[in-house]
Amino acid sequence: MLKDIYGHFHSDEHHFVDKALDWVERAAGQHVVKLTDFLDPRQAFILNSLVNRNADVHCRFDGGYDAAERRRALIAPDYRVLEGEDMAMAVLSVSSGDGKFLTLEHGDYMGAILGLGMKRDKVGDIHVIEGGCHCLVTQDAADYLHLNLSQVHRVHVQTELLPLEQLQLAKVQLEELHLSVASMRMDGIVSDVFRLSRAKILQPIQAGRCRVNWKLEEDPSKPLKEGDLISLQGFGRFKVLEVEGISKKGRIRVKIGKYA
Repeated sequence: MLKDIYGHFHSDEHHFVDKALDWVERAAGQHVVKLTDFLDPRQAFILNSLVNRNADVHCRFDGGYDAAERRRALIAPDYRVLEGEDMAMAVLSVSSGDGKFLTLEHGDYMGAILGLGMKRDKVGDIHVIEGGCHCLVTQDAADYLHLNLSQVHRVHVQTELLPLEQLQLAKVQLEELHLSVASMRMDGIVSDVFRLSRAKILQPIQAGRCRVNWKLEEDPSKPLKEGDLISLQGFGRFKVLEVEGISKKGRIRVKIGKYA
């Protein structure tokens, strides 16, 4: 059965498949309730797929707000009511009174948190807002971060723990690009978006640094479609917003939304 399950996922995902399958089997066979750390959308998809294979188990996903990207999962026997269960999250508010936050970005906050020895799984979505950021964290990591996070990229900061109701969301900013491409091949579109040559874009793709809809993608020729979210480690991410049509010369017009 495990071999059959593995066939649906990339080899790099098998370790997580093993963990998720163990959570599901424990919920079904031993009536164990499991609250995970934060999962990315691909991990959530894998877990949900495994839960759906077992009629005796169900789960709830929650990232602190409706549109959360990273979410915790609560896995339990099917008879247990999950609505209203405490998902053990807090909002870590990071702020400074010196006005230097204008230059700080998502990666700066993430780097400062990981620099304290914190695992990525303990951190949910990070919202960069005016004067600082609001970060979703697991309850068991909240106090440690509150006490120890005092500097972000050489800027001294203060932290405060807030309830979920006080979470402030960042405004998603997309830079619209209009491309004219010969095909919807991933390597061609990625090279145009990040303004790199095809030759230079092949190396990070084949090195496993590219994901499509959070799934590792090493095939440069993979065709992209409307709605796909592509991320390239070290460069950023973008979304295929619309395939606008075909030009008179037979080229495809594509509208891209590049995340700021």
